[in-house]
Amino acid sequence: MREEENKPTSKKSILRRIQNKRWALPAIYIASAALILAGAIWAQNSFNDSADNSTDKEEATGLGNNMEEPAIEVNSHLEKINMPIADSQLAVIKKEFYDKEADKEKRAAALVFYNNRVMQNKGLDIAAKDGGAFDVVASLSGKVNKVKEDSLLGNEVEIEHENGVTTRYQSITDIKVAVGDKVKQGAVIAKAGRSLLNEEAGTHVHFEIRQDDVALNPNAIFGSQLASLETKDEAADKNPSGVSEEEDPANSDSEAIEDPSDAKSSDDHKKEDPSDSEMGNTEEG
Repeated sequence: MREEENKPTSKKSILRRIQNKRWALPAIYIASAALILAGAIWAQNSFNDSADNSTDKEEATGLGNNMEEPAIEVNSHLEKINMPIADSQLAVIKKEFYDKEADKEKRAAALVFYNNRVMQNKGLDIAAKDGGAFDVVASLSGKVNKVKEDSLLGNEVEIEHENGVTTRYQSITDIKVAVGDKVKQGAVIAKAGRSLLNEEAGTHVHFEIRQDDVALNPNAIFGSQLASLETKDEAADKNPSGVSEEEDPANSDSEAIEDPSDAKSSDDHKKEDPSDSEMGNTEEG
């Protein structure tokens, strides 16, 4: 028992002896100050690292936001023009674009006859090989600027793109978009339908590409980048005469021929080929 009682006493005596040393208290003060200073430095460094990380994240986030919008515009500008059907291998052209440079037979095949009128086809009439319905997809990314119900054209959606380019989708049903919607290339905008203007095409989509409201031949530019299309100003620079397609009387559209049967038998009656004459214009054709 005495040994156990002596242990605490011996510990206290050791502490007292240390405290009695002249260097004891200064050493304790110095050690305490060192610990406090080390703790303060560590806390300050931790705070600075946290602030730096937050700043880096904000800068990285800001950089990402600054780069995101231009990236979308650049990607859209460099998109290649696609057919308005997801799988082009399943598509068949029911009526070609009217190309004034094509031979007489192809020009005649690209005429649209409706209600005793003859019109040049300003786009492509595209159907599925099996004749069934299919999804109509956006040829390019853009903004919807027109959604129109029209029994003659079979309804219409128009999408606006860069370089003054618009794409038109007619003879469609079950429209999925509204005016003001931004759509990405390949997004479903409707289903193929029918139109009174070209009933013989059956279930199809009438597809047009226009630049500055001038109809372009889709077949000639499928697979081309949107950026590669010339603007109206660029085309004018290459045409010093100042005569545009719209201004050239040989390329303009005049009143439609009244009787399509006369156009078909023009060789027998020695009349002018309707495909060579100036004919009426329509939204589909």
